[in-house]
Amino acid sequence: MSEFRLTQISDTHLGRRFPGLIANFHRVCEHIDADRPDLVINTGDVSFDGPTSRDDVEFARSLHDALPIACRYLPGNHDIGDNPTAIGPAPKPPVEEAHRRQFCDIIGEDHWSFEAAGWRFIGLNSLVLNSGLAFEAEQFDWLSQEIARIDGKPVALFLHKPVFLNLPDDPETPETSIRYVPQPARARLIEMFARVDLRLIASGHVHQRRDFTFRHTRHVWAPSTGFKINDQRQDRIAIKEVGLVEYRFQRDGFEVRHVKAAGQRDIDIEEILAQMGEH
Repeated sequence: MSEFRLTQISDTHLGRRFPGLIANFHRVCEHIDADRPDLVINTGDVSFDGPTSRDDVEFARSLHDALPIACRYLPGNHDIGDNPTAIGPAPKPPVEEAHRRQFCDIIGEDHWSFEAAGWRFIGLNSLVLNSGLAFEAEQFDWLSQEIARIDGKPVALFLHKPVFLNLPDDPETPETSIRYVPQPARARLIEMFARVDLRLIASGHVHQRRDFTFRHTRHVWAPSTGFKINDQRQDRIAIKEVGLVEYRFQRDGFEVRHVKAAGQRDIDIEEILAQMGEH
């Protein structure tokens, strides 16, 4: 395969009680159906509230089953719970093995690795980092083995949370500690990937579209397919809109295209909160 076309979607937040999010997902599916990439990756928050609603997870999977293209998944905090952090409030809810297992049973693998077009693609469960769960150590062991056999290929890493804001050693704050891969796991990941040709880190979680390069690695934040968060509730770092990201990988490089599907609506979080009875 000389070229590999991949579409990233993220933060679909699907549940039966949110017709606007469902409609936006359908618009994305129609776009993917017309474009026909080789693979779709959902980088997390597939469901609206997996830890308290198994039905949200099952419903999200049923909608993804209608995609005309194979899909790989990674869990988000709305799917399995959030990371403990060294600073900041306790996660609500904290990541639990039972919720991780539920995700795997219904949605699919929560970490994976494959090759295409001369690249190695790695997907990580970023929510178990710093958790102390047995799977955290298992995933680090698995990652060490994957890195050992990359054999000089360029690497694309996919995970739910961005690794950092601007710099690897950005300080954690109570307001932002849950936004990025927490320390000390962040430093460990960066050290492990320093051994390979890491060209791309693709994430979601923040509900903002961002694209920047640090040293030789391009960082792409996919926006939510579902909704945006207004400036009163979240500081503006980049572009606040719904959408998706398309990639073309060749052996000697890759291209990124930021897309909004026809008919996708920039739903504000206030509309979602109102449907939840919290507004």
